[in-house]
Amino acid sequence: MSRAPIDITLPDLAGRRAVVTGGTDGIGLGIARRLAAAGADVVLPARNPAKAEAAVAAIREESPSAAVTVETLDLSSLESVAALGRSLLDDGRPVHVLINNAGVMTPPTRQATADGFELQFGTNHLGHVALVAHLLPLLRAGGARVTSQISIAANERAINWDDLNWERSYDGAGAYSQSKIAFGLFGLELDRISRERGWGISSNLAHPGVAPTNLLAARPEIGRDGDTLAVRAIRRLSNRGVLVGTVETAKLPALLAATAPDAGGKLYGPKGFRHLGGAPAEHAPYSRISGREEARRMWEVSERLTGVPFGG
Repeated sequence: MSRAPIDITLPDLAGRRAVVTGGTDGIGLGIARRLAAAGADVVLPARNPAKAEAAVAAIREESPSAAVTVETLDLSSLESVAALGRSLLDDGRPVHVLINNAGVMTPPTRQATADGFELQFGTNHLGHVALVAHLLPLLRAGGARVTSQISIAANERAINWDDLNWERSYDGAGAYSQSKIAFGLFGLELDRISRERGWGISSNLAHPGVAPTNLLAARPEIGRDGDTLAVRAIRRLSNRGVLVGTVETAKLPALLAATAPDAGGKLYGPKGFRHLGGAPAEHAPYSRISGREEARRMWEVSERLTGVPFGG
């Protein structure tokens, strides 16, 4: 089934610096390509140098004059996050757009980050929290728009407050949902605190709906040797234009969150049935990420666990 094209128009981003995590493939690469095509100076923090260089080549094939630089980042290591922060602070250029897009989803067995955190909580949430804290001076200097990629899974399950690292009884889907709820709480609290403290940063959330991305595909590095049944089904539905989105539409909510003129403290996702697919639009934040008390608690816990407090 053919679909009518779905797209948005980005503003001119010439002279703006954009940092995109997870920008070497999938949705993240699509986001980076669009930002570069709009004139942004794009920074691609990446763990795999070969993938990073391939991503740069893909961006420049589409936009030959694109300004793209590669930095080293492993979000599952707080030292690596700190090193990226030092590198960008030494460079001194303000950051105008930060898209926290990278993530890992449902390893079949419990795995830990270099710092001992459950892999999904440590990578999807804590690594990005630490990155925002390290880059705070540059974000403030750029009056930045911070966009944090969550998931429809943030509308499921709950924070496992008694065992945040899932050491007693690992549930991959539950841990993934927790990581996205935590990140959603943080992203909305960042916008509130920025307003309270006069940081000049606006923070939004986005989610891609459901699309045939590589999150559920074969990922040998996390112990998944083959594609999951879920991603096979999603591919079939996507190819037929039924319910879910495509890789192309999945990148649009984050781009809208990062560039919409009135965005701040909002959630963007597909506007189709149950937000699974369709054109990007603002929608009400899920109940699990809306509470201020839980958001403050997660903010404080995250500062303590990362050891990177927010100044100001």
